[in-house]
Parts: sequence; structure tokens; C-alpha cells
Amino acid sequence: MGFSALLDIVGNEPLFGTEVLLAGDVCPADIRRQLSRWVTAGKVYQLRRGLYSLAPPYQKVVPHPFLVANRLQPGSYISLQSALAYYGLIPEGVPVTTSVTTGRPGTSTNPFGQFDFHHIQTHWLRAYRLVDLGNDQKAFVATPEKALLDLVNLMPGGDTPQYLNGLRLQGLDQMDLNKLQKLSMESNKPKLTRTFETIQQMAKEEQAGYKSL
Repeated sequence: MGFSALLDIVGNEPLFGTEVLLAGDVCPADIRRQLSRWVTAGKVYQLRRGLYSLAPPYQKVVPHPFLVANRLQPGSYISLQSALAYYGLIPEGVPVTTSVTTGRPGTSTNPFGQFDFHHIQTHWLRAYRLVDLGNDQKAFVATPEKALLDLVNLMPGGDTPQYLNGLRLQGLDQMDLNKLQKLSMESNKPKLTRTFETIQQMAKEEQAGYKSL
């Protein structure tokens, strides 16, 4: 397979897997050798084994970091600070894309950024949804309520008012307090139940502040 043939197949894709190139009457060993050469030549990025992206100037669609994270570790979803920033619940952007997974934790760095994966228990893998990122890209992202509870769950002292106030949470009116309470109760963790109570009070204070303006 020549490079022009590769562009014909994946030129409009933000990411592509080896399986796309192995369909049909091809020699897998030849395909893998070609990919290795293109990576060495800087024409293709290898993000992990079997996952690639075209490099500039051949790249037509820049992959969204959330899509990259989902594909780097299948079964994961965007959560923690990245999801909170996505929903506008914290004021600052987040330089690292944060995800949770039932798999092994770890960090991956590639031309599209740094990607951190945090381990959670299987029963806690819930309350996420497929969101439209634009440019025909979609990724699994925690709901606002789950993103906050994931962060608190993983952070020592995350349930303290000091820590929660330090997040500078904003726009709490978009958070469904009923869902937050349900998730906190289902966790069977007093830490998360306390978090709900604190967030409920913070939301009331935020709403009262709006009314006084």
C-alpha cells in the first residue's frame, strides 16, 4: 500500500485503527511495516499499538482530545476536571485530559496532549453519555454530577468544604441535585453523601446570590 492509498482510505478520519487497513486481500505484515515507516518519516502518529492519526500537513481533521482519550483506553470516559471544565462548572481550562476507567491507571502523552486515566471500581462505572464534539466526533463524558463525585471519590479530602470551595464551582444551577443525591447514596460512601450535602448548600447560596443582584 502506498501513502496515497492510505490517504484515500483514512484522509477524512481524525483517528484510524490498523483493522481498517487490514480489510480485504492484503498482507498484514506489509501493512504494519508500511505504518512503521510512515511513523518514522513523521507522516503518521502512533498513539498506541493499533491506533494512529495522520500528521500535518496530511491531517484534515484534528482529533478532539476527548475522542483521543476514549480511543486510547476503550471502556473509559472523560470525567474529573476535564468534564467539569467542559460543562463550565469550573472557571479554568484543564491542560490534561482526565478520564476514569476500570482498567489500569496511567498517563499517555502524544502530539494531542497529555491523557491521565484513573482507576475506579466496576460498579462505579456509570452516569456517562455520548456527547457531540463537532466535526463528526463524539466521546463518552461523565454527567456533571458524576464528574464531580468521581473527583471527590479519588481525591483525599475531596469532600471537605475547603477542597470543594477551592474548585471555585460555578453554574451549579445546571447540576441536577436529585441525580447527585441518588448517585451519592448508591455509592454507599459517606464521603460522597457529605459531598451532596455541601453542594446542595453551595447551590442554595449561589442561587441566593443571583437573586440579590
